[in-house]
Amino acid sequence: MTTKPKARKFRIRRSADSLAPRVATSADAGAAPPVEDTSPPTQEGQVASARETAASQSIDDIRREGLTGRELRMARRMAQKHGLAPTSDFDAVRLLRARGIDPFQRANILELVASDGGNTPPPPNGATPAAAAGAPQGRVQLPQTVPVARQTLPSTDISPADRRAKEIHEIQRDIGRRRRRRLLLLLSRLAAFVLLPTIVVSYYFYAIATPMYATKSAFLILSADGGGGPGGGLGGLLPTQFATGQDAIATQEYLESKDAMLRLDEELGFRAHFSDPSIDALQRLDPDASHETAYKLYRKYVKLGYDPTEGVIRMEVSTADPALSATFSERLIKYAEERVDELSRQKRQDAVSTAAESLEQAKADRRAAQQTLVSLQEGSILDPEGEIASIRALVNTVELQLQEKELALNIQLNNARPNAARVEALQSEIEILGAELDRQKRRLTEATAGESSLASKTAAIQMAQADLATADLVLQSALEAKRQSEIEANKQVRYLTVSVRPLASQDSSYPRAFENTILAFLIFSGIYLLISLTASILREQVSS
Repeated sequence: MTTKPKARKFRIRRSADSLAPRVATSADAGAAPPVEDTSPPTQEGQVASARETAASQSIDDIRREGLTGRELRMARRMAQKHGLAPTSDFDAVRLLRARGIDPFQRANILELVASDGGNTPPPPNGATPAAAAGAPQGRVQLPQTVPVARQTLPSTDISPADRRAKEIHEIQRDIGRRRRRRLLLLLSRLAAFVLLPTIVVSYYFYAIATPMYATKSAFLILSADGGGGPGGGLGGLLPTQFATGQDAIATQEYLESKDAMLRLDEELGFRAHFSDPSIDALQRLDPDASHETAYKLYRKYVKLGYDPTEGVIRMEVSTADPALSATFSERLIKYAEERVDELSRQKRQDAVSTAAESLEQAKADRRAAQQTLVSLQEGSILDPEGEIASIRALVNTVELQLQEKELALNIQLNNARPNAARVEALQSEIEILGAELDRQKRRLTEATAGESSLASKTAAIQMAQADLATADLVLQSALEAKRQSEIEANKQVRYLTVSVRPLASQDSSYPRAFENTILAFLIFSGIYLLISLTASILREQVSS
């Protein structure tokens, strides 16, 4: 009974000439070497029987089903298992179906696989063990188009997927080799340009460099403020940061100057100490070095800093001898005190000297004005104003009398028969009074022989008195200005107070080996990075 085979996906349709010899493909790589087709050749002049025609027609039907090569091979193996002798793969399918066996049934396939796992296939149905023993012992897989006796070798052709995988693997290996080579080159360059210089620097700081002992001190400049005003009883030293900022900066500049270095060298031998052979070559000063070279070394080992928020000057002096370092610090603080005194002294002298000169000039002007007034008073009436007042009173009296006489004369003249004697007397009195009035007026305005007039004398005396009063005011102002200048001068006094005394250090402060080593490593790394980036950019520009 013929059963309909199961539907398969991607079935390969075979042409009518599939019975012809077939070359093994890559899909048959796991099968045994092919064998020749044992189907009898068609003979000319012979007529096929009805049975053969029906078989051929059945094979054509099986071929049109589109069975895959794997299914045909399984059918051939299944036929061999059951002791059949098919002429082709399609004939094996036909014979199995003729015997009621579905070659594509799952149970039959599993039975076939289980039988392949044993050493000897089971005897076919109806066959004796002897017949089964007469079967070929070697495993034969069909279809076979190559004789069994021919020795075959694995094909040298590689599938595109394997070739692509092999090429990708080779590319990956080449990339890995390049990466390892570049990594080795990078490590060698880092070792030559970064690690080796860092090791040299570290060896110098740890084994060669002479230890330096630093002595730290701090001092500030104070001013005497508020000594002459209210609350002057305090008279204390109050720190005025903004007032003494310039003095502190000037003091700091002096301590950092070449003048301070030369004084320190003359008094304590700064250059002689740093020229000692016990100091390493990089820090040692040449005995014949110039002042500029010694000054550079002085700036390196004498460090000063000014804090404007607190008004404190901090100083650090480093030498190879801790005791000498403390001595250098004390001497530099002494230089700072002298400088502060000189600065405040100059300010005090300038302020007080100007006020003193103004006071002396005011005194001289007042003395001259007073002498002028005295000389005027000696050469004239002692009280010219009183004399003028008496003359004016006399003039007024004469004028009143003159008016009375003139009125009496007018009355006499208005009579019809005036008294001649009375008229003459009145006229004589009027003339005398008029002459006296003129004489008194001339005393005020006209000058006598060899002397000035009374009015001019009075004016001169008044001007001299005004000058004297002005001189008194100027003198008073000069005295007050001198007093204020003295107060301000006292405020300008500066005092240098040491808040942190310099003490000799027991442990060396320099060199800081670990920090300097890390810093050297970072510097060399940065230089190498800059050079590498520059070289890469130039290489890219040139190649493009």
